[in-house]
Amino acid sequence: MSLPTLDPADEILTTHLVWDNHAGFAFQQAQDLAELSRWRQSGVDFVSVNIGYDLEPWTRALEAASQYRLWIRQHPQHFVQVETIADVLAAKSSGRLAISFDLEGMDALNGDLGMVDIYYRLGVRQMLFAYNRNNLAGGGCHDSDGGLTDFGRAVVREMNRVGMLVDCSHCSHRTSMEVMELSHSPVIFSHSNARAIHDHERNIRDDQIEACAAQGGVIGVTGVSLFLGRGDDLTAQMLAHIDYLCEKVGPQHVGLGLDSILMCQKEDGPENEALGDRGKLYWPPAQYPDGKLDFIRPEVVPDLARGMVARGYAPADIAAILGGNFARLAGLVWKPVSS
Repeated sequence: MSLPTLDPADEILTTHLVWDNHAGFAFQQAQDLAELSRWRQSGVDFVSVNIGYDLEPWTRALEAASQYRLWIRQHPQHFVQVETIADVLAAKSSGRLAISFDLEGMDALNGDLGMVDIYYRLGVRQMLFAYNRNNLAGGGCHDSDGGLTDFGRAVVREMNRVGMLVDCSHCSHRTSMEVMELSHSPVIFSHSNARAIHDHERNIRDDQIEACAAQGGVIGVTGVSLFLGRGDDLTAQMLAHIDYLCEKVGPQHVGLGLDSILMCQKEDGPENEALGDRGKLYWPPAQYPDGKLDFIRPEVVPDLARGMVARGYAPADIAAILGGNFARLAGLVWKPVSS
């Protein structure tokens, strides 16, 4: 008796590594990570979990890293903290979800270059420069277009040294271009969409897309409704951004950074009422109008795969977009933790 065959999308999801390069958890307590079971059930093999961003005190990132690492160790049957790409592959082979951390903004460094190494040892494998507003390292996308500072340039060099991926999402145009010129390792946009499709300040221009690809980097398409454009079908909108990026620079430079925000989603937008005017500074009302802000769910990953099959993408290209491209960079950039 012949065994049933998988449809092309399911076969790709089962056989190849599926990689979500950014999940926007809002740390409150370690138990929040129980939601990661949704990634496992959706066929995702690796996810980068945010542990802090510039609106919060830098100590909050250390608190999140400490509690998350403990929680992951206490749930070894389903989750594993990874340090190398070999760890990611081993996690997939054992049916567990591989997890690393990321930081959104260099205020988490507290002006201390040595913190790059500390965070790397705690499991942070990528960090972006400025969360929407300018900081000690560089410029944010909703601020004056400041470039890299001397401190920011030193951080790039230190990230290259330890093996941390340099991320330009949320940054200003000038900062991202200067970073890509300076970095010796490929640079990523962990969760950014094409501004040519939807003109939002958080999205990136064609010259940023092309510079990232020329440097060997990868752009993670994100599922936040405000960055996708008009329409209620977030999956279809994500596929439109994937199509555009693939046409512009090729499928070898495209990935997924869903930014599924499950813990802190509010019906009235991203603003945290406790932040008051400071929240409006980081999320300007003109760019974040009142109304429901939708975030894609990890459960859409199979639909994205089926959508690419229907569009005629080659299986190898689908596998690359779903995870192979970011995995390739991790294998190239990540380094063993030095003693």
